[in-house]
Amino acid sequence: MNETECAAAVKRHARALGFDLVGITTAQPPQHAKEFQDWLAKRFHGEMAYMARNAPKRIEPLRILSDARSIVVVGMNYHLEAVVPSGDSARSAAGTAATTPRNRIARYAWGDGDYHEVMGERLKQLSDFIRSLPVSGTQAHNCSHTEAIWYVDTGPILERDLAQRAGVGFIGKHTNLISRRFGNWIFLGAVLTNLQLALDPPEREYCGTCRRCIDACPTRAIVAPYQLDARLCISYLTIELKGAIPVDLRSVIGDRIFGCDDCLEVCPWNRFARESPVKEFQRRELPPLTEFLSWDKAKFKAFFRGTPIYRIKRRGFLRNVCVALGNIGDKSAVPPLQRALDDPEPLVREHAAWAIEQIRSRMDRKRNQ
Repeated sequence: MNETECAAAVKRHARALGFDLVGITTAQPPQHAKEFQDWLAKRFHGEMAYMARNAPKRIEPLRILSDARSIVVVGMNYHLEAVVPSGDSARSAAGTAATTPRNRIARYAWGDGDYHEVMGERLKQLSDFIRSLPVSGTQAHNCSHTEAIWYVDTGPILERDLAQRAGVGFIGKHTNLISRRFGNWIFLGAVLTNLQLALDPPEREYCGTCRRCIDACPTRAIVAPYQLDARLCISYLTIELKGAIPVDLRSVIGDRIFGCDDCLEVCPWNRFARESPVKEFQRRELPPLTEFLSWDKAKFKAFFRGTPIYRIKRRGFLRNVCVALGNIGDKSAVPPLQRALDDPEPLVREHAAWAIEQIRSRMDRKRNQ
């Protein structure tokens, strides 16, 4: 098989495995390598030390696979329609978007499956398929043994840059990838291989003068088009940050308990989004926020294991729950928050105390009006 035939076979197999988008690019340095280095120099990555530690590999794929010739980039749609709440039962749904006053979590974590595992198994199969391809002629001369290394948000590569160069989508002003076919709701994965594959043309940018994502950010974390200060981003504060959330940012988090989709939800390209059929991504019910405060490690593990939320562990999740309860300001949350003052985790105790103070201050203001 020549490089064109190999590329066509890889794409057919990727789609058969359930990937909605697939494109192929070179293993050359990403287009925005310099911008990435500048981003690190500004310390916009916050406590995500791994971003700086693996920077050389992120800007030079050949450091991962020295004889890499091609990178196959895949995308998987995870879009689900938002639920408009009506009554207490609807408030407890995991699929609560910007209109919902309770339990707001990022759309990618609505289900009971983790996209790392869902995509990882498929990427492994795609890599095995690439290794099994029969090559001939120049391919056989240049590649006596086919190698393939896959990543799904787990390795030191700049997936979004590679995805744009492979024609899978384009990077928006919010720094996330946008697909003209699926909008903003795309998981990315990549396979590096030393097999020479026919390349796809890059996608160009289509944001134009639109700045809805910039204006929608609650913390103004998008400091300029295509520039994100992660230290201000609610997704960073509720997921990546391991310690206390800065006091001056807690009130802006609102009722979000895991991530934030605000900049994604307002994008006009979402008019092309379609429902994901992947069962692991389908929304599931969550209990009321106050119930989480009574969960020990075993209960948290049993409920969230295998989901994206499990990665922040009980202490991080209950920290977020306390902040959300403090911002919602319902006095019925005070008793469970008071019990949380005896939680074994200092992080939980600190944020529970803050939440109680917020609720009581609000109650005092109402009485004095």
